[in-house]
Amino acid sequence: MNFKSSLQITKYSSVLQVIGFALALLMGSFANAQNTQSSQFCPDKNLQYWQAFPPGGESDLSARHQQMLIKKKCPNIETIIQYKAGAGGALMWSQINTLPGDGLNVVGINLPHIVFQPIEGTVQYKTGDITPVFWFHYTPDILVVPVASPYKTFADFIAAAKKDPEHISVGGSGLNSANHAAHERLDVSFGIKTIYIPFKGTGDMTTSLLGNQVDAAMTYTPFAINNKGRVRALAVGMDKRHPLMLDVPTFKELGITNWVDGSYRGIGVPKSTPVDQIKKLSQLWAQINTDPEMRELAAKNGFELINIGTDQMDAFMKERIQLYTQGASLLGLGKK
Repeated sequence: MNFKSSLQITKYSSVLQVIGFALALLMGSFANAQNTQSSQFCPDKNLQYWQAFPPGGESDLSARHQQMLIKKKCPNIETIIQYKAGAGGALMWSQINTLPGDGLNVVGINLPHIVFQPIEGTVQYKTGDITPVFWFHYTPDILVVPVASPYKTFADFIAAAKKDPEHISVGGSGLNSANHAAHERLDVSFGIKTIYIPFKGTGDMTTSLLGNQVDAAMTYTPFAINNKGRVRALAVGMDKRHPLMLDVPTFKELGITNWVDGSYRGIGVPKSTPVDQIKKLSQLWAQINTDPEMRELAAKNGFELINIGTDQMDAFMKERIQLYTQGASLLGLGKK
């Protein structure tokens, strides 16, 4: 190698080093900007994240995902998950306004539960007592049976239910919940009569289903995905087949064209929480819900992400309340 070539290599190496250094600075600045953007929505103290269902279900799984992402966005605080389960979530929701409205107490909430339960009239709260802050995802309805079940297809299940009415038991999470409503819809839509067995949450239902104490379960897509090999999915409430369960037909394909539904999950706060704290929490949840890691977790576990914050909340709740009120009337909830 001659002297001139050596100089050229040295020159190019120096240029590459400068470019690399500049890119590192740029990426560092971008990361710092992202962290700064996230940190402005971070609470000053630890968050108390209250769950209305026991550990082990979809709500708990969602909270664990969010706990991890909040730590990523807000490294100076902890998100402490608390449980107050009972009455299909109503125990926690009836007490939501007894919590301090300090922006540090957040409660997991569900639709259609917080609409159906007050319509039934057996709970100690009204829908208007709940202050939603952010709806972060939706989990589609899905009918499953244990893998050893004699019902290999949805047609098998319907045929057995028609042959022997009020014999097949279908587990679900809570009374007057999304699972309960979906069970009622199943019976009405296909002209069958099955027995709904309510559980405190999906975790409790899992033990009974896998132990063959109930014949089937009306649950959500994450349950079927996380229990692959232990349960068989028969039908799902989606517009199109789930990419992780392409062999499972939709209720639309089975003739119920408007069955694209499930459970919405979000967060609420006590009514005494200041507006600025509500907006701050909404913005924080928007940050974690749009993080690429959250999108990956959601896709892997069967959650369909949505982003309904304070700006869209009034219109969204008005539409949902109207829809579920009509649905409750059609399904006879509150009249049994």
